[in-house]
Amino acid sequence: MDHATLSALAEPTRLQMVELLVKQPLTVGEIAAQLQIRQPQASKHLRILSEAGVVEVQAVANRRIYRLRAEPFQELDRWLTTYRQLWEDRFDQLELYLRRLQQPPPEST
Repeated sequence: MDHATLSALAEPTRLQMVELLVKQPLTVGEIAAQLQIRQPQASKHLRILSEAGVVEVQAVANRRIYRLRAEPFQELDRWLTTYRQLWEDRFDQLELYLRRLQQPPPEST
C-alpha cells in the first residue's frame, strides 16, 4: 500500500475534492467554488493529490482540468481486501456463536 495515497486522502479538504472528482473532471476554479475555498488553497491541495498520484491534470489553454486516476484506488481496494476478509471471518464466527447461544440446552436424562 502506498502511504502517499493514504496521507493525501487523510486531509478532509482533499477527501472532499476526491468526492467531487468522482462525479466528473473539474478545473481548479470549479473545485474551489464548490468547496468555498480560495483558488490558491485548492491548487495547493490538488498539487499534493497530484504528487501522490491520486489525480492527473490536463492543461487546456490556461485552464487545468483535474481527474481521478483509477490505479491508486484499485491498489487501496486490494489492500483493504485483506481486512474485509478478516472482518467477514470474525462476523462468521460471531454468527456461529450466537446460533449456539440460541439453541436450547440439551435435556438431561
